[in-house]
Amino acid sequence: MSTSSVDLSVTVTGIRLKNPVLAASGTVGYGVEFAELVDLNQLGGVVVKGLSAQPLEGLPAPRLCETPAGMLNAVGLQNIGVRRFIAEKLPALRQYDTAIIANVFGGTTEEYVEVIEELNGAEGVAAYELNVSSPNARRGGMHFGADPELLREVVSAARQAARRPLWVKLTPNVGDIRQFARIAEQAGADALSLINTLKAMAVDLATRRSKLGHLTGGLSGPAIKPVALRMVWEAAQAVSIPVVGVGGITRGTDALEFLVVGAQAVQVGTANFVEPSAAARIIAEIRNYCEINGIKSLQGIIGTLQTS
Repeated sequence: MSTSSVDLSVTVTGIRLKNPVLAASGTVGYGVEFAELVDLNQLGGVVVKGLSAQPLEGLPAPRLCETPAGMLNAVGLQNIGVRRFIAEKLPALRQYDTAIIANVFGGTTEEYVEVIEELNGAEGVAAYELNVSSPNARRGGMHFGADPELLREVVSAARQAARRPLWVKLTPNVGDIRQFARIAEQAGADALSLINTLKAMAVDLATRRSKLGHLTGGLSGPAIKPVALRMVWEAAQAVSIPVVGVGGITRGTDALEFLVVGAQAVQVGTANFVEPSAAARIIAEIRNYCEINGIKSLQGIIGTLQTS
């Protein structure tokens, strides 16, 4: 078998990824659950399921429902808590040759800091991804990522606590993503991930009720890709730190489009539910595209959008 001459490696916040494709948080569990379905060593990285200071049970079922060209989820950030993750999941993850990114959230700024401080002493984590779509318990449920003051507060506190690179995952449920991208950068973010899910709902006409156990959920999948592309491009133009693109990536060409608009890497999410090996296939498709088109390095693609 011939060896490809294409260099798919990228470096994000000092972390060298063998390729630009990561599994998105919440779509491959804690990573180890997917190890029997896909070779994690093939991936550029794995972003684990969101971790909180204490275990959370999440929202009532049903938690998922299919929509045209997408999926709604209302899982409610169910997780085993950061301490059990460190003790029970992280040791197995260390054996894989892939970057492990810990997704972090909390109901207060102090809870975000608590999770990060626990992870600081754990071996095998490359970076933290701050999920700022979490509602602030002290502000009547206002989401950190949708309020400039709260965003600045939580990113600044997390940056002071973190001993590893800090990625901030922005919500698309705001008026101007560029404003929030700049605030995150100014507060100390080392990179941005975007977008998170779009707030949405689905109704069962027969019962006149939500198709989810919770009234609303987050829309993901191919339906949100055009929105994600636009926001990634806007954010990449607004900041000088790396941007990681997320939203509706199901093929290698989707991932390449995100790189063209300025993303340094991408995350594959909803596609993992349909096809557990989707990320590995997408990597192969990126390599094949580059080989066919004579592209030796992804640096020849990243940020090459023509606007005139």
